[in-house]
Amino acid sequence: MKNYRLLSLILIALGMALMTAAYLRKPAGSTPNTGLSVASALGNADSAGYSRAHTPRPFHFPADHGPHPDFRNEWWYVTGNLSDERGRAFGYQLTLFRIALSPTPAAPDSAWRTRQVYMGHFALTDVAGQRHEGFERFSRDALGLAGAQAEPFRVWLEDWELASVSVDFLPLRLRARQGDLALDLRLDAGKPMVLQGDQGLSQKSAEPGNASYYYSYTRMPTAGTVQIGAQSFTVSGSSWLDREWSTSALGPNQSGWDWFALQLDDGRELMFYRLRRQDGGSDPFSSGVLVAADGQTRHLPGDTVSLQALETWTSPHTGDTYPAGWRLRVPAEALDLTVTPKVAGQEMRLTVRYWEGAVSVQGHAGATPVSGQGYLEMTRYAEPR
Repeated sequence: MKNYRLLSLILIALGMALMTAAYLRKPAGSTPNTGLSVASALGNADSAGYSRAHTPRPFHFPADHGPHPDFRNEWWYVTGNLSDERGRAFGYQLTLFRIALSPTPAAPDSAWRTRQVYMGHFALTDVAGQRHEGFERFSRDALGLAGAQAEPFRVWLEDWELASVSVDFLPLRLRARQGDLALDLRLDAGKPMVLQGDQGLSQKSAEPGNASYYYSYTRMPTAGTVQIGAQSFTVSGSSWLDREWSTSALGPNQSGWDWFALQLDDGRELMFYRLRRQDGGSDPFSSGVLVAADGQTRHLPGDTVSLQALETWTSPHTGDTYPAGWRLRVPAEALDLTVTPKVAGQEMRLTVRYWEGAVSVQGHAGATPVSGQGYLEMTRYAEPR
């Protein structure tokens, strides 16, 4: 769901339709806004006039790689783990969000007027340097400043961009630069696309329409360069692409989620999101998928996955406390995994605060040791109520 991030999910994601001030770019390092919660951004407010995800639908490509302006929120969410030839490890995130400000087209009275704005989150983790930096931008879908298109595929926010290399959707080129940090990567076709949930309909709560259309590319061979200051690193590794669009997702008793996107060294991938209720418990609409080495998928209902937080980490910047390690078990698959952040402080202190970063995986599949890596997203932890 990461992703259902904000996030998303995701998420990010994050369905930031409430942010009409998003016309302005937010400078890196500016004071985070603590007034907007994930629950309000992804809740049911202001959904009148927008399309909603009620039932499974056929996916049509390449059109569905592009924007869906009749829905309020949408994101293209890429995360990955990379390393250079000496084994120096990096994690990265680039998320481009489309946010509708109105369900009706803007009046054509100005080249600046638009009903769509874009928000971007870019982050880089340097594991050896124990450094994590996260950045945020906003721009309107006007005058070429930001936008998305299906053919040829491209989504961009100024010079942050994810775009097809040729007439086909894959491979993709990802580019982002902020300050002394930059990425220039090629993401190739790996395993087949995965339709999440029920044929691509990912239900997030009981109310009809509180759902997203959601698909993923769970293992994309990746190569390119990471730049940190004057240093340039030639890197390779694997990325994960999540695509979601929706109008509302979280129900009134849901406060956030924990999202795991794990690539195991035995060729499998595991995605699971635990939706949290406001009382601190797990919501029955939590869900996931296990992707076999040959691309076959198995749906994981929430009650088939066990999660246990092992430690905590408190941000010295915000005072927010997050789990700093997890035990994740899938008894039906005899999977017992420990998920550990590669850097503790991978908190995204942006308009919505959340933790998202590179993780390592160790554990067992039955009697067989298994390891891997991936990305973990945890939306802001608040006191249960």
